[in-house]
Amino acid sequence: MKKTITINLGGMVFHIDEDAYQMLHEYLQAVGKHYAEEGASSEILEDIEARMAELFRERITNSGQVITRALTEEIIGIMGYPEDFMEEPSPRESHRIHRTRYRRIYRDPDNRILGGVCGGLGAYFNVDPLVFRILFIAITLVGGAGVLIYLILWIVVPEARTIVQKLEMRGEAVNVSNIGKKVKEEFDQVKENMKNVKNKMNI
Repeated sequence: MKKTITINLGGMVFHIDEDAYQMLHEYLQAVGKHYAEEGASSEILEDIEARMAELFRERITNSGQVITRALTEEIIGIMGYPEDFMEEPSPRESHRIHRTRYRRIYRDPDNRILGGVCGGLGAYFNVDPLVFRILFIAITLVGGAGVLIYLILWIVVPEARTIVQKLEMRGEAVNVSNIGKKVKEEFDQVKENMKNVKNKMNI
């Protein structure tokens, strides 16, 4: 007989057995300790917990299912520890990391002129968004359908709002290391923007 605990992870409620809870708790403590000195540590942990919650939810078939130690080990294996990515992975580890990469099309809010469609396509195909901007202009001038196609994509393609979506848009592995890097980059960018605004106000 095992004790079952109810937890809230990334805004989702799960039932988890005691052994799995202890493993998950120790893992999140280790990750939190690694990022403790970062200015965006709380945001990093929130995004990591949210991603883990998504992975658990994908693998749970019914609301009463209990998270086991084996499932927790699987999710931790996907996410990895920050220190796992500080050295070159072995061929076996490299294969595992490669399998956790998903490339999806999103509109890029950080590289947009209008709706971020070209920025998203550029990130997905790993080319300069300018190529797609020129392509849409050319199609518009030739047949007039460029604007219509762009508007359809603007409506159909979702915007990359979360850290996970921004990583998927670029085909980067959604793991602890990359989530931490991306959150830190955005945090530093916000600080830099605030600094620039402050400097302009002092002029």
